[in-house]
Amino acid sequence: MQRWRGLEDIPEDWGRSVVTIGSYDGVHRGHQLIIKHAVDRARELGVPAVVVTFDPHPSEVVRPGSHPPLLAPHHRRAELMAGLGVDAVLILPFTKEFSKLSAADFVVKVLVDRLRAKAVVEGPNFRFGHKAAGNVDFLTEQGKVHDFEVEVVDLYVTGEAGGGEPFSSTLTRRLVADGDVAGAAEILGRPHRVEGVVVRGAQRGRELGFPTANVETLPHTAIPADGVYAGLLHAQGEAMPAAISVGTNPQFEGTERTVEAYAIDRVGLDLYGLHVAVDFAAFVRGQAKFETLDALLAQMADDVDRCREIIAARDRRG
Repeated sequence: MQRWRGLEDIPEDWGRSVVTIGSYDGVHRGHQLIIKHAVDRARELGVPAVVVTFDPHPSEVVRPGSHPPLLAPHHRRAELMAGLGVDAVLILPFTKEFSKLSAADFVVKVLVDRLRAKAVVEGPNFRFGHKAAGNVDFLTEQGKVHDFEVEVVDLYVTGEAGGGEPFSSTLTRRLVADGDVAGAAEILGRPHRVEGVVVRGAQRGRELGFPTANVETLPHTAIPADGVYAGLLHAQGEAMPAAISVGTNPQFEGTERTVEAYAIDRVGLDLYGLHVAVDFAAFVRGQAKFETLDALLAQMADDVDRCREIIAARDRRG
C-alpha cells in the first residue's frame, strides 16, 4: 500500500481512483463499512482505492487545545486500512491555511486535480471545507460538474456497547476512558491498543517479582481508566499474555500516570528501547492502595492468575 503525506507526494501520473475522506480514528466497524464499500467499488471500476485523512486532527487547528484522545496513530490506521484492501492513504497536513480552503476548492485541488476521483464514498453526515460548509449533497452536485460519482453508505452499527448507541469514535473514546475495554473492542472489532517505547521506570515491579514494561505512550493516546487489565503485550514479533496496570501507583505515592505491562510467565525479557504495543482485552479491577506490601503482593499474584485465565479463555474461543 502506498502512503503519501501531502498532495505533492501523489505520483504525477496517478490515474483515476475511488476516494473516501475522513479522520477514521480507530478504523472502527462503522468506518470499515465505508472503507470496504470504497474498496469494492474500486475493484468494480478497475481503479485504486484511496483513503484521505488529516494530521493533526482538524479540531486541534480550529480549536487549539481540543485535540481528542487518539484511538490509533496514523501508522496503525494505515495498517488496518491495508488489511481492508486500500491501495493508498493520503495524509493531508491540516494547517490554518488548509482549514480556510472552501469546499469547492477542496473538491478541485484534492479530488479532481490530484486524485482524479472516479467515485467518492462517504457517510451521510460527512462535512468538509471551510467551516464544514460542504456536505454530501454539495459533493454530489460537484460530482456532476467534475465527472465523479458520490455514494453514501450508512456507517451506523449498534450493539451492546454504550447501551446501544450507534458506534462512533466518540463513543469508543468514552468507553476507553471509563475502562470499558470490552465495549470498546465490540466497536473496534478488536482490542483497543496503545503503543510506545519501553522506558526505565522506578523498577519496583522487578523488585517485587513482577517486572513490567513501562510504555511511554504516543502523544494524545486514548488511555483506559486507572486499573488492572488483562491483555497482550506485542514485542519483537510476539504477542504475549499480559497483566496491565494503568495509573499513578498510589501504593508508592506516585504522581505520574503510566501504562505498565507484565508479560505473564516470561523470564529474562529485555525490552528497553523497543517500540511495543499493548492490547486491552478485559478490565480486572480498579486502582487501589493496600494496607501492607504483603497485601499488595498477594493481590498482584491474584491479578496475574485472573489475567492468565482471561486470555486463555479468549484463546479457546478463538
